[in-house]
Amino acid sequence: MSSNQQAILTTHIQAKERLRTIFQVGLCNGHALAMWRLPEEAHKHLIVDLSKDTTYAPSPLEELPSGFIFTSFDNNKKIFIHSDLYYSTQSEEVSINPVLKTNKASCLEDFIDQYKKPGKAHCSWQVVDKDIAFDAGGKEKFFQLVGKGVERIGEGVFEKVVPSRIKTIPLPAGFDPVNTFEQLCEVYPYAFVSLVSIPGTGTWIGATPELLVSIENQRYFKTVALAGTQKRTEEIKLSDVAWKQKEIEEQALVSRYVINCFKKIRLREFHEYGPKTVAAGNLFHLKTEYSVDMEATNFPQLGSVMLELLHPTSAICGMPLDPARGFILENEGFDRSFFSGYLGPVNFNQNTNIYVNLRCMQLLRKQAVLYAGVGVTVDSDPQREWSETEMKMNTLLNVIQP
Repeated sequence: MSSNQQAILTTHIQAKERLRTIFQVGLCNGHALAMWRLPEEAHKHLIVDLSKDTTYAPSPLEELPSGFIFTSFDNNKKIFIHSDLYYSTQSEEVSINPVLKTNKASCLEDFIDQYKKPGKAHCSWQVVDKDIAFDAGGKEKFFQLVGKGVERIGEGVFEKVVPSRIKTIPLPAGFDPVNTFEQLCEVYPYAFVSLVSIPGTGTWIGATPELLVSIENQRYFKTVALAGTQKRTEEIKLSDVAWKQKEIEEQALVSRYVINCFKKIRLREFHEYGPKTVAAGNLFHLKTEYSVDMEATNFPQLGSVMLELLHPTSAICGMPLDPARGFILENEGFDRSFFSGYLGPVNFNQNTNIYVNLRCMQLLRKQAVLYAGVGVTVDSDPQREWSETEMKMNTLLNVIQP
């Protein structure tokens, strides 16, 4: 190994240790934290909220300070982690929010003092003390759920519904959430990888492929329609992937949902790219991208408006929205919590990147709860849908239990 390669490796290890140290000190002080890595980027980000008050009244995205948004599937839990303390492996520097109030100063000083102390005691991640309906009836219950969804489609109640299931797994001895985050970053370079730990809310890890709302330079809006799933193999090129009618129709419904949202606000000036096959870890999906120049359309709050219209998208709920959501709440048998909600950094360097919380798990003390859903249409087969949820859960299982 050359001296240059050795220097790069040493810097990488130091950056990882700083990331871990700041994360641990934040946990030990009971702060809310968010760690993330954007798709196709090498550097990671970590913020710590020193206020210990992460709840917020919904505000337009454009008016929020820099921070991290974390919202449940049902929209009843909206959390905003303020970027009081920010660390990036790119700059390798800890920066402090210059507008911190005086009453946060002592907390900040304490934090920095502990950050400088070697051998800080290990603190466990945040968990929620509540009962979770583990596995919610297992395979038989899921088969019945899919079958009932197909029946409702046949009756004309909705065109598509997205039921989900959960699976609990034991955490391996010595499980480390920061290590898992780092591994997910390495294995899934095209995913949005996140680790969020919030007092009273719990700890979630994920590697999601689905962008919900992106705003670049406070001007360019972007969203995607992502649906259709099949197992990825290294032997198959993207250009050679073949799709069945069921997946094509499922993706078309999601695309139509996005376009209908544009129609509701009478926005016609958008660009559409796709659908095309994309790789997402161990899976292939169909994706269509939509973009809007907010300056040209004179729509500076398009991000906030579309976020409200899009969530929950037909890719994680169904279409039409209301009957599909009603079916899920009535029949699924467990609380999705933050699974299929949305999350991501807001207003960092004039950019916002919010993703649907998929391919994720919730950490308990000695177990993890994995979540996965499938798009059910009139052609759905329960066994095939079960296999698809297994493939999606393997996104995390392949890292935790290789």
